[in-house]
Amino acid sequence: MNSLKWPSFLKCRGKEKVTISSQNFHVDENDENQDRGNWSKKSDYLLSMIGYAVGLGNVWRFPYLTYNNGGGAFLIPYTIMLALAGLPLFFLECSLGQFASLGPVSVWRILPLFQGVGITMVLISIFVTIYYNVIIAYSLYYMFASFQNRLPWANCSSWSDENCSRSPIVTRCNVTVKPGEIIQMNKSWVDTNNFTCINGSQVYEPGQLPSEQYWNKVALQRSSGMDETGVVVWYLALCLLLAWLIVGAALFKGIKSSGKVVYFTALFPYVVLLILLIRGATLEGASKGISYYIGSQSNFTKLKEAEVWKDAATQIFYSLSVAWGGLVALSSYNKFNNNCFSDAIVICLTNCLTSVFAGFAIFSILGHMAHISGKEVSQVVKEGFDLAFVAYPEALAQLPGGPFWSVLFFFMLLTLGLDSQFASIETITTTIQDLFPKLMKKMRVPITLGCCLVLFLLGLVCVTQYLKSLKETRVSTEEIVYVNKFKSWYYLEADVYNVYVAQAISLLERHDIQIPLFFHILLLQGIFFWSVVTFHRPTYGTIKYPDWGIAIGWCMIIFCIIWIPIMATIKIIQAKGNIFQRIASCCRPASNWGPYLEQHRGERYKGMVDPTKETDHEIPTVSGSRKPE
Repeated sequence: MNSLKWPSFLKCRGKEKVTISSQNFHVDENDENQDRGNWSKKSDYLLSMIGYAVGLGNVWRFPYLTYNNGGGAFLIPYTIMLALAGLPLFFLECSLGQFASLGPVSVWRILPLFQGVGITMVLISIFVTIYYNVIIAYSLYYMFASFQNRLPWANCSSWSDENCSRSPIVTRCNVTVKPGEIIQMNKSWVDTNNFTCINGSQVYEPGQLPSEQYWNKVALQRSSGMDETGVVVWYLALCLLLAWLIVGAALFKGIKSSGKVVYFTALFPYVVLLILLIRGATLEGASKGISYYIGSQSNFTKLKEAEVWKDAATQIFYSLSVAWGGLVALSSYNKFNNNCFSDAIVICLTNCLTSVFAGFAIFSILGHMAHISGKEVSQVVKEGFDLAFVAYPEALAQLPGGPFWSVLFFFMLLTLGLDSQFASIETITTTIQDLFPKLMKKMRVPITLGCCLVLFLLGLVCVTQYLKSLKETRVSTEEIVYVNKFKSWYYLEADVYNVYVAQAISLLERHDIQIPLFFHILLLQGIFFWSVVTFHRPTYGTIKYPDWGIAIGWCMIIFCIIWIPIMATIKIIQAKGNIFQRIASCCRPASNWGPYLEQHRGERYKGMVDPTKETDHEIPTVSGSRKPE
């Protein structure tokens, strides 16, 4: 530790130095890295990573994918993709962040040619963060709406129209209200008001559940299409503001504060899932739902379909949150000799087992819903927003004590979303920390709150009456896979990384990982091209997106990815020599690449340029250095 340099104004004695450091920089005397700080406990890090990985997709996407792709048979490609695609990338991001104590942009000193990948990762996190907090706002709104004696979406009400019905088919007919005046009305209204249908005028139309009409007409106030944006829905805007206030309060001291909050937000969802599973298992029809999920309906012939394997791989990417920068950012606050390999295995397995476990809780109650409505499970099962805000609320409304179960469910969605949101914001602030370290040391709180404010204002677009915004044109599968391809390439190209693995945790050697990583790259290539070939026009319900809406989505994707070739071009131009020498120079680690602290650099990095100084491979910063002298 004798190589650690302190700022001159901290050269004092005893506890006084530690107190000042803790107050201004949010570090304490036990932190190995007194510039950036470390996690207070190993459990803080593990729970934060589990909370980041375990998100809404585990609850509202995985169960549907399992049901739709062969039931229990889907676990075979899912497990294979975890081993070949998910775990290697997860371990890669964690180990690099921990090794260099840098965020997702600056860590690309290991391979400067691809520094644009780091920028892409941060931009993805920004886009995801904007719409993800809107989902948290929806959860807050539904949770507040559940505090009533009877759930507002339990029955059709004044906000519903004539298509509102619990029956899958609505019968409508012509009736004579006044002499010479014939109108078409719902058959239930006709019977209730003692009218008689005109013979032969009956028509049959699909009915809409009360929960579906409540979601569209009350919660979203959805307009007729993208051309009609409408006004900001004020109560959703207030819920969005509350969501951002919660995030800002949890992150104002960085990992020192968020690391304590996750003890509740990361563990509470498991308590709720267990309660819902026990309650669901006692309901009539639950066994039928679970059978559809993973039991007798397993279809192994589905494994012959390429779409099933693509779904398994993309679900692994989304679920583990690789390529968004959060794993690098959170791991950068680990101590240097932490065993990140075992951490990666524990977190990945926990995440995937949570997905399977959540499916039992979801399908047991959906099975009961199908039973009491006289439908097949296939007719009530949904994914995404339709599961969280239509199908599941409808099922909860049929349970005794529905408001209690509804509050519990939406509070669980709230905590699931917050964990992921914490890590996404930490990705942004860590990037700022690396680029402007002196500024962040003095103004971490206002910068963090400022980020939350800006993202809140951008998120207001998502709570207009159409709500197409970012949640529907979100970062695509193609973009995630594209980023992961570059990360796999530098996994092989960056020879220094494998030296670190041997140096830090003594687990792997380069010749041991070349073969599996070769297959890993081929796998990602195949998924990427398959995603492009099978692209289809997105829809919202029955409404197809117009060409200009799809163009906006592709512009968002291109805006993120374009930084990869832009930064590569800039690096080559800045290098010296002929074109081949320049490319070769950019494919080697920068002179200031290595462990952050001098005592961890060893023989290989003993003669390295001071990592606190900029090089021609580093994005310039206003402060001129990362570590005070």
